[in-house]
Amino acid sequence: MKPLFLGLAGPALTPDERAFFAAHAPAGYILFRRNCIDRAQMRALTDDLRALSGRDDLPILIDQEGGRVARMTPPEWPALPRAEAFDRLYDIAPMTAIEAARANAQAIAALLAEVGVTVDCLPLLDVRDPAGHDIIGDRAFGSEPLRVAALGRATIEGLRDGGVVGVVKHIPGHGRARADSHVELPVVDADAAALERDLAPFRSLAGAPMAMTAHVVYPAWDAQACASLSATVIGEVIRGPIGFDGLLMSDDLGMHALAGDFGARATGVLAAGCDIALHCSGDMAEMAAVAGAVGEIGAAARERLHRAMATVAGRAPVDYAEAAERRDALLACGA
Repeated sequence: MKPLFLGLAGPALTPDERAFFAAHAPAGYILFRRNCIDRAQMRALTDDLRALSGRDDLPILIDQEGGRVARMTPPEWPALPRAEAFDRLYDIAPMTAIEAARANAQAIAALLAEVGVTVDCLPLLDVRDPAGHDIIGDRAFGSEPLRVAALGRATIEGLRDGGVVGVVKHIPGHGRARADSHVELPVVDADAAALERDLAPFRSLAGAPMAMTAHVVYPAWDAQACASLSATVIGEVIRGPIGFDGLLMSDDLGMHALAGDFGARATGVLAAGCDIALHCSGDMAEMAAVAGAVGEIGAAARERLHRAMATVAGRAPVDYAEAAERRDALLACGA
């Protein structure tokens, strides 16, 4: 097994993909809108990936946040509220907002479990900053760390209730970034004392099963490398003061915050301390470069992966309609 989560090109495996994945045995897969047509198609795809791997606990990831970030979209799947809706309700009724976030995550888990998706790249624990780039914006649970942590915890728990593993992101915090890391490399110049505010939600949820790094440079800790490529940030911040000991994956290797060839990007994030390198595009040439550059997954990363997936083993599916109705009733309290 290789320490990779890989994308694929379309709604079904191609013969070339089937042969490639069989040869390289990635640790898991990630799906995008190009892979999500309808329920029957998605279930067939995830069943095929699981059969190919021979692993019942195969991680199949998706970004199904709600709001503007959703891969499973109407009319086949219902629209989901953005994180900001729970932040606004929290102003009026904190406990109601927490329960609404939990019900929303249960509803999401029901949709994902139906089609065989087992990991959702949610929740964002990025603390919103008024001067930050809108790439985070309304995807955040707010600008107050305790609130972000409380709503994030409810989301992790709600996903788990429905048999889906949650991923906290973008550790150690993307909210202050003035640039979109999909497009360029952000640099956050805040000092270490100020950055404690950004770390707080991640520290509160240090027991989360999975986390995704930020392609952001924090000169207070490492002026040379972004968090995904920094052994200092991963070893002395994420694994240190934050105390995260779950599975750590990089953000997408294809984002323009990173430079160099894809093989070097993959080996770089793994050498820095990520357990898994994430590559999303499904481009075969890029995947070949990534897979050709990395070795077998290490024992510690394998154990963290197993531990993360074990948190949802045997969970019975929740009822979507019931969870969505409860969420909507709670959100209506803030209307």
